[in-house]
Amino acid sequence: MKKVTIARGDGIGPEIMDAVLRILNAAGAAIEWEEIAIGEQVYLSGNTSGITPEAWESIRKNKVFLKAPITTPQGGGYKSLNVTMRKALGLFANIRPCVSYYPFIATRHPDMDVVIIRENEEDLYAGIEHQQTDEVVQCLKLISRPGSEKIIRYAFEYARLYKRKKVSCFVKDNIMKHTDGLFHEVFREVAAEYPDIATDSWIIDIGAARLADTPEIFDVIVTSNLYGDVISDIGAQISGSVGLAGSANIGQACAMFEAIHGSAPDISGKNIANPSGLLKAAVMMLNHIGQSEVAEKVENAWACAIEEGLHTADIFREGTSKVLLGTREFADAVVERLGQQPKKLETQHFARDFTFRIPGYERKVPAKKVLRGVDIFVDWKGKDPSELAMRLQTLNNGIELTMITNRGVKVWPNGFEETFCTDHWRCRFERPAAQAAEEVDKRFIPQILEKAVVEDIDVIKLENLYEFDGKRGYSLGQGQ
Repeated sequence: MKKVTIARGDGIGPEIMDAVLRILNAAGAAIEWEEIAIGEQVYLSGNTSGITPEAWESIRKNKVFLKAPITTPQGGGYKSLNVTMRKALGLFANIRPCVSYYPFIATRHPDMDVVIIRENEEDLYAGIEHQQTDEVVQCLKLISRPGSEKIIRYAFEYARLYKRKKVSCFVKDNIMKHTDGLFHEVFREVAAEYPDIATDSWIIDIGAARLADTPEIFDVIVTSNLYGDVISDIGAQISGSVGLAGSANIGQACAMFEAIHGSAPDISGKNIANPSGLLKAAVMMLNHIGQSEVAEKVENAWACAIEEGLHTADIFREGTSKVLLGTREFADAVVERLGQQPKKLETQHFARDFTFRIPGYERKVPAKKVLRGVDIFVDWKGKDPSELAMRLQTLNNGIELTMITNRGVKVWPNGFEETFCTDHWRCRFERPAAQAAEEVDKRFIPQILEKAVVEDIDVIKLENLYEFDGKRGYSLGQGQ
């Protein structure tokens, strides 16, 4: 008997959780349920995290968590509990199968069977944001080699385990050459260890377009956090409905399973919500805890109900659907078909006794790190970059001003008067050209900051410019 933590959530959460638990219990799942409260009521009680210490203790003790959708109140500085839980528990891999159930559920893509594996802990979802001037805020995009290695290796291990033929990488490294460039570089390195699996790489914009248009060309997709969030909803929707999709969040120690849709408060309490997304997540959970036979039993019963046209309102279609069912009635239909096999739909046969080969990260020999300069970011309300350059050149002290950009575009020297500028300026200081090969003395940087205070120049942040084994570790200005 495995103990599993559950949360009924908000909105339609309690209804669909009741339906799912009834199905799992009827299928013979050997699970003891331990319920916790999280979400809206916890937020509104004054707890800005949306979760109590006792709830954390239950999840960390049981290691497996089945969660219904929750509501994060708008305003008030409330942080997303979903993001917090994934990161705090080290749930680095988000797995979202997107499968067509044609012709029983309407879709333009009858042959779609794609698994999207999304990095879960970093990227822009690190949530590190700052307002720096009146006109500009920033969000830091963090991509790490350890994070990239873990998720990419997980994708290849998943593909090998489930006999998938190809892993595709979605990035935007034609623009973000260092962050997405690192993810792509690690993808190529890891792919070389799996010669039995085909690979390809896509720029995220055309990749998303092809996923929406011809998803049958994809098998397993691995990508970073934000891109994965977007394309997994696209994939779920074009396969038939976001309401049918479940997801797994997997870490080295814990795992969380949830539907990908939200709490839909507008239809809560009406007995019309589709419990299939949460049920699909629960099936993934059963497989994760070693109860694969029960997982297949539930999956087959669900497929039988779908084949017979027993549908909830979100997927009901005249001419294909036979009976419109509510949440409770759909659960009854699945329970009645436990032990049956679908006649047409091919359901997944889950792997048994599997272990993913995700070794702990081993830090590589450090690169030779050489300081080449510093980017100093300045809040300045003027409009002429040449005027700002004159002021900044008073700070030269062994490193000198070589470039000013605004929103990434070079505006000095030789900028264009047509370029629109905000009050947020990146000012690059480097060795003079004749001394470019010499490493910058770190003492120059605080000296510049001290001079800036005297000259009443409002420095808001700085970033050191490094080379790693002779490779530039910072971007050029656009137009440089």
